[in-house]
Amino acid sequence: MKIYKFIILILFVSLSLSCSKYDKLLKNGTLKERLEAANNYYDKSNYFKALQLYDQLIVELRGSADFEEAYYKYCYCNYNQEQYMAAAYYFKQLAKTLPNGKYAEEALYMAAYCLYLESADAELDQTSTHNALNEFQLFVNKYPESKRIQDCNDIMDQLRFKLETKDYNTAYLYFKIEEYKAAVIAFKNLIKDYPATIYKEQAAYYILKSQYNYALGSILSKKKERFDEAANYCDMFKTQYPNSKYYNEAEVLDNKIKQQLKKLN
Repeated sequence: MKIYKFIILILFVSLSLSCSKYDKLLKNGTLKERLEAANNYYDKSNYFKALQLYDQLIVELRGSADFEEAYYKYCYCNYNQEQYMAAAYYFKQLAKTLPNGKYAEEALYMAAYCLYLESADAELDQTSTHNALNEFQLFVNKYPESKRIQDCNDIMDQLRFKLETKDYNTAYLYFKIEEYKAAVIAFKNLIKDYPATIYKEQAAYYILKSQYNYALGSILSKKKERFDEAANYCDMFKTQYPNSKYYNEAEVLDNKIKQQLKKLN
């Protein structure tokens, strides 16, 4: 037990001396001492301590030969501590500040990639997803010959799919809560915005079903017009998706629509 306490005491004293030395370095170290220490901490993956030193240094080193390297490592200190929004900002600033620097291309890519890592799940707000897409598009436009283009395209596909899923879920929610007019508009917008979406068949079916329910609940003077529109959606669906799993349900709706129109005529 005494040996254990002695070891704890030694570790505590060592840590205290280390912290004291680090604090003195932060407050009173020369530019050269702090830069060497920051690089040393960075190489040892102690990104927390390196970050605080680089935070000072990137201001003092601006315009010098060491600025780009220090700023680059500063960006990665944020990244490696999973501070992705901060990292995205600083990577973007590095690319803007030194557009012809050796890290410009990588920095612009990483700015987009950090926003991708911050992109929320499909059921949540998608502002970060839109921002990431914009940044990747900016990168693709600026560096069309980059070896990172395929990675960009793959990630952009993932981000677009997330947006498609978000929009599909929103449209389906309108259907579930019986806001049928809003559901028709939302499903149509989904198909318009994402012509190749994997949800196209489901969207077409729910446009038909939503329009039928919308017509069914309409006032008498609007019923014929709205059932006519439902009939058009039904014909379109059956023509486009003859092998759909929803085809039999579409047939049932088709008969119901015809019965309603027969009564109205």
